[in-house]
Amino acid sequence: MGQCWTKVCRQEKNDVPPTFELAGGNVCLVKSMEKWEEKMSEAKNSGKIMVVNFSASWCKPSRAAAPRYHELADKYTSMIFLTVDVDELAELSTSWDIKATPTFILFRDGRQVDNVVGDNKQELQTKLMNLVESSRSLG
Repeated sequence: MGQCWTKVCRQEKNDVPPTFELAGGNVCLVKSMEKWEEKMSEAKNSGKIMVVNFSASWCKPSRAAAPRYHELADKYTSMIFLTVDVDELAELSTSWDIKATPTFILFRDGRQVDNVVGDNKQELQTKLMNLVESSRSLG
């Protein structure tokens, strides 16, 4: 489980495969603070769990995690899945103290409830299942 630290993997930037997708399907790419606020409001108002992938296109673990993240988004369609490119939206990444990519933050009611640092699909899936179960017991 390698992790890219914001200045470590830059030499790989030209090494991005053409199939790498930050967004698509059920994953929305957030490119502005306005879009972030819109999605945060949507999650709060709808009561949906929101999962955010802080990623970087030049980072091998981020690229490796992307297809698995899309699989989870397709599986958990009642959740909101976002991707934030740490270089495109550095202000937001800094405000959430992102130190490694990928970092996944899970939100409920606009508050962070959990996170996963690194490309660990099993840990992320387990945390998503636990959130779904706890939401059922609350509802």
